[in-house]
Amino acid sequence: MSTHTDLRTLDPATLAHLQSWIGKTETLSDDITAAPVRALSATLDRDDPAPVPGTALPPLWHWLYFLPQQRQSELGPDGHAKRGGFLPPVPLPRRMWAGGRLQWLQSNPLVVGDAVQRISRIESVTHKAGRTGDLLFVLVKHEVHNIRGLALTEEHDIVYRAAAQPNDRVPVPVAAEKGAAWQREIVPDDVLLFRYSALTFNGHRIHYDRRYVTQVEGYPGLMVHGPLIATLLVDLVRRHVPAAFIERFNFKAVRPTFDLHPFRLNGQPSEDGKTVRLWAEDHEGWLTMQATAELA
Repeated sequence: MSTHTDLRTLDPATLAHLQSWIGKTETLSDDITAAPVRALSATLDRDDPAPVPGTALPPLWHWLYFLPQQRQSELGPDGHAKRGGFLPPVPLPRRMWAGGRLQWLQSNPLVVGDAVQRISRIESVTHKAGRTGDLLFVLVKHEVHNIRGLALTEEHDIVYRAAAQPNDRVPVPVAAEKGAAWQREIVPDDVLLFRYSALTFNGHRIHYDRRYVTQVEGYPGLMVHGPLIATLLVDLVRRHVPAAFIERFNFKAVRPTFDLHPFRLNGQPSEDGKTVRLWAEDHEGWLTMQATAELA
């Protein structure tokens, strides 16, 4: 029999309740300060000049702002905020950042010193029956504005899944493409994952609590943050084409990455240099994330 903590299916009444969140909005304000920029630069092992007012914020580094700030008593057992509030209270225990699509306005970049506002809206709540129980996909659209107007739009895909079971069928992995023009190996040790969790104020225990992630959620090791891998893929572009303006970035998580082994970032620019196909692979050569960057 299913329980609240081991739910495999969603009944129609629960699904209808969750879909009542569609159209819900939230507006947050923040300031693009220099300290998180310095800290993420160090975390990504970059030798950047010290940020000053007017320094452009690199793509995806807006994830250092508008951070969750629930009180300690408002956190659930997984370290996330308890279900409800802006996001629907999905009673499936595993929550993942599945991917996203972003567009930056070259005419209005976010810069250090900006006062910014993010307007978020629940665009859809979609149910699918998966091989290992129900899946619920929540699509959130964010618009980030500074005093000069709209600077960034982002569609954020969140997927909720049932708890892992011993007899669950493992998805068939996809082999990553070989021979990329750009490659970089990353060692995802505990310190890298801790620093990124701290910078994004991410309390999700799957990224730093080895006992929890292996004994409660059933994963083999600490899980590397999907946003961190996406940020590293964008960073690969920045290392090879430092002067390029990334206008669009789309990414999709394909397979979890754990801290047990190094993983590889890959990039393949188009002939005209306007588009870069990006992907990450694990130590066995399986595809873990695929992405595309469009350069202005």
